[in-house]
Amino acid sequence: MRSKTTAAIALLLIMSVCFSANAQDDWANLGRYAQANSEVTVQPKAVFMGDSITQCWWDADPNFFTSNNFLCRGISGQTTSHMLVRMRKDVVDLHPKYVVILAGTNDIAKNNGFIEVDDIYGNIVSMCEIAKANKSKPVICSVLPVKQYRWRPEVTDCADRIIRLNSLLKEYAQKNRCLYIDYHSVMKDDENGLPQKWSYDGVHLNGDGYDVIEKIILDTLK
Repeated sequence: MRSKTTAAIALLLIMSVCFSANAQDDWANLGRYAQANSEVTVQPKAVFMGDSITQCWWDADPNFFTSNNFLCRGISGQTTSHMLVRMRKDVVDLHPKYVVILAGTNDIAKNNGFIEVDDIYGNIVSMCEIAKANKSKPVICSVLPVKQYRWRPEVTDCADRIIRLNSLLKEYAQKNRCLYIDYHSVMKDDENGLPQKWSYDGVHLNGDGYDVIEKIILDTLK
């Protein structure tokens, strides 16, 4: 019995290593939406590019996307560097009217290591430039307020860095005639964090939080 158990554990470890290797080969997770992208036959009104906040939006309210001809292209844990690599396959090739970009919080959280605010900004600007060059209108969303990342307690300056990034994004949008959606000002609390009434962990939105941003985005994309 012990030998069979040991063999089973060894097999699981081998499978785990192989899976990890395959995941590392697709660093930006380009395959995540490959099948869904191949099935798109109608020009979407908007593609939502983002991280777990966007991915979980679909989980919380798929009808918001399907009833408005929106496509969700969020992937949990991703930084702006990942998203920039995904722009062609998950946005450009789908020819949306709008590209809604909600990105940057995982960069601030150092999910992929430290990155300067100016470089996060540069990645988002590059996504906007790619969208415009391909006849899609970029919609830049402010990063949601965060006081602390539970999985990165050592990151203590996130609230200030988010405010600085949002300031740069707003200025870019104004100078380049891009739509800018200021979720941060609407949702922040007195400490520039995300209130408990709209979040379950201070970073990700709950159902009520998604209701807030859905109204804002629908008013913007009328």
